[in-house]
Formats: sequence, C-alpha cells, structure tokens
Amino acid sequence: MLKSAALDARLASETVDVTLPLRDAPAEAGRIHPLSQVWDELTTIFADMGFSVAEGPDIETDDYNFTKLNFPEGHPAREMHDTFFFHPKEDGSRMLLRTHTSPVQVRTMLSQKPPIRVICPGRTYRIDSDATHTPQFHQVEGLVIDKHSHLGHLKWILHEFCKAFFEVDHINMRFRPSFFPFTEPSLEVDIQCRRDKGEIRFGEGEDWLEILGCGMVHPNVLRACGIDPDEYQGFAWGMGIDRIAMLKYGIADLRQLFDSDVRWLSHYGFKPLEVPTLAGGLSS
Repeated sequence: MLKSAALDARLASETVDVTLPLRDAPAEAGRIHPLSQVWDELTTIFADMGFSVAEGPDIETDDYNFTKLNFPEGHPAREMHDTFFFHPKEDGSRMLLRTHTSPVQVRTMLSQKPPIRVICPGRTYRIDSDATHTPQFHQVEGLVIDKHSHLGHLKWILHEFCKAFFEVDHINMRFRPSFFPFTEPSLEVDIQCRRDKGEIRFGEGEDWLEILGCGMVHPNVLRACGIDPDEYQGFAWGMGIDRIAMLKYGIADLRQLFDSDVRWLSHYGFKPLEVPTLAGGLSS
C-alpha cells in the first residue's frame, strides 16, 4: 500500500502540460558541401548504368601518370599539366602529385581483366590558381574496355549522364575533334545552354558550353597495360567535379569551394538527409 501511494504521488507531481509551446528547434547539425553532394550525384547516375567506383593514391609515379598513358619523356603535352614533383630519389626517379585521375585507369587495367566499366573520382593537383583554377581540384573519369565498345556507346552514356545530372528531359550535345595523348580519336564535348541575366540554363537556347573531353582509348595505352588492342577496345572521358558543381548550382568562383567559410556553406550546402537518388531527385 505504501509503494502504491508513493507511486501515485510521484505520477501526480510529474504531469506534463501539453498546452505549453514547443521548445525551440535545435540548430542545424551541419551542411553537406556541394562537392560532396555532386560526388554522390554522379556516383548515383553512373552506378545506375552499371559502373563501379575505382580509387588510387594521390601520390603517383611518373610511369602511371604519364608514360603508360602515351606521354613519352620529353613530350610537349607533359608541360600542359603543371606538375608538382617531389625531390628525386637515389635512382633519379621522382614521385609526383597526380595531375589527373587517369593513373587509376592504368591501375584498373593492370589489375583487372576486361570487360571493365569504372568511374574514377578523386583529387588532382596542378600548379595553377585563379577564379577558375585551384592547385588542388577534383576530377571524375570513366573507362570502358570491351570487345565491341564504340563511340556510339560513349555518346549515349554522356548524353544520359548530362540529362540526369542537370535534371532536364533533353539536351543537345556537340562533339568536336581534339587531341589527347591517351585517346584516338579524341573529342571535346559541348552541351546546349542559354545564358540569361547571369544564369545558365541547360537543355534550351542556342549557346554552347564545353564540359568535358573524351575519346577511344589509344592502342598504346592498352598495350602498356597488358591488354591486346587487336582483341579489345574501349573509350574514356573526364570532367571536373568542381566545374560541373559550379555550373549546376550557380557558384561563380572556384576558390569559394575551398575557403571553409561557414556562411557560404550555409547558403550553398545541402541538408544531411538530402541523399541524391534517381527516383527521388538528385538535388531536391
């Protein structure tokens, strides 16, 4: 009886007035950086096409970063990469900060047998700094190696990616001849857009904007990676993750992505639960 009386007294003293206003909502736990969001978006799109993600080290050898990609020593195309080199080793070789994620393609071809279908997102480094370039930036490259892959497959993949990423029903693309040591033929890709009052809208208008480079993998690259070019062929492409993030979300200066300004992140960032999906929307 005493225990029951004590319990009744406790329950009577611990009543809650449900008419009281709610407590203030807690402050936001944080924001997802636009680069992380775009990284997840493109991974989601390519995963739906059957691609896996391949990764590699930021510090690379000259052989993987240049030679196996058909950049012979002394080739003028090496000068375009503005490379960060480390001090020479005792044998004279020098490690470097990778200038593109293409060494991941090399590592994948050396470690896996075709068919291969991967994307290679990651950090890259070049000695360059202005409103559209930073010494450290991000790239994503794609690689397909198979017996019957051709440029038609490449065009379809890029077209479907651009439609899904920019969330439009249709987008025109223009493929122009170009030169890259590791592909032959090589192509630059422009996408249809309309520039209006400082904004860029995709899938409409009469303007064109260059967005990426691509091409069929050069036979010399296949041979260097132990793949017979008479039996297999493939294609590859590459684009800047920072660049497409700026285009999609209206970011004017590349350097703002790396300023660590919380006020900027509060404006451009994404809520932690806004996980991109093709069914629910990439950036909704």
